[in-house]
Amino acid sequence: RAFWGWLNAVFNKVDYERIQAVGPDRAASEWLLRCGALVRYQGSPKWQQDYNGLPTGPLGKYKIEAINATESCIMYRGFDYLDGLEHVTDIKLEKCIYIQDECLQRLSKTNNLQKSLQQLKIISCGNVTDRGILALHKLTNLEYLYLSDLPGIREKERTFQALRLALPNLELELDLE
Repeated sequence: RAFWGWLNAVFNKVDYERIQAVGPDRAASEWLLRCGALVRYQGSPKWQQDYNGLPTGPLGKYKIEAINATESCIMYRGFDYLDGLEHVTDIKLEKCIYIQDECLQRLSKTNNLQKSLQQLKIISCGNVTDRGILALHKLTNLEYLYLSDLPGIREKERTFQALRLALPNLELELDLE
């Protein structure tokens, strides 16, 4: 188990030179696919899942629109890859064992995501607590938030009331015990 944790940390190490060389969307795509996530580009209905099949073309041609991180090993240390993404409207975090409050805080502090992110789903991420959910209030354009199977959320009413107050246009869908 320690070996896998170490290997996943290696997969999440940010290569700033790579971001400069190939652009933020390509570098983030490589990171996400390396960690087992899927990406979908603007104008494409197809999810990209094969690292070796990443599309090529002029720098900046392919813009990430959606991320499906189901059962991926993305973790906090890789989140710098998200900084340059300007077109992400949809993120799904499901069964991500390394996603914790700090990840959601980092997500909500990312300027580009504050402007672009419209849908967020957080499902079966056992390390997420009320603190992480409350941090999402900075995602001012968030229209839809789906939360399911999050045992770390203890003060549901207070947390969701605070979120609704901060984001009055948010559609909040809950499937929590």
